[in-house]
Amino acid sequence: MSMERTIVLVKPDAIQRGLIGEITTRFEKKGLKLIGLKMMELDDVLLREHYAHLADKPFFESLSNFMRSTPVVAMCWEGVECVNAVRLICGITKAREAEAGSIRGDLAMSVSCNVVHASDSVENAEAEVMRFFNEDELHGYDKTEYAHVYADDELA
Repeated sequence: MSMERTIVLVKPDAIQRGLIGEITTRFEKKGLKLIGLKMMELDDVLLREHYAHLADKPFFESLSNFMRSTPVVAMCWEGVECVNAVRLICGITKAREAEAGSIRGDLAMSVSCNVVHASDSVENAEAEVMRFFNEDELHGYDKTEYAHVYADDELA
């Protein structure tokens, strides 16, 4: 099994609605390890890099304006195969259709205002971790709870 890192951004709609704790709790209850956390304002350069795959879409400007409307909370989570686990916890992008029990399924109704961003692949997660965090902002530590989250062979 592979230990992975991934990014979750708590988006402006969630900030405005006071959902930071609720969202963080979902990942903590799953047993993931929070290794980086900060509130930050996103600028045009970062948004263009992060949403490069959407830069030519007609909605890119409104997406950028939305993501700059308040600071976001950037979190880096670590765990065995956590990229996929985080995606499942978040639910699908179109929040109205997201499964009940997921963050988006329980807390959102929109495609844009869907409360969180999460890395969609291991490769993108690695790039996004470097995009949103400097190495000195990520913290390695023993999570004693892991003895009760994973089997020994999963951590080998």
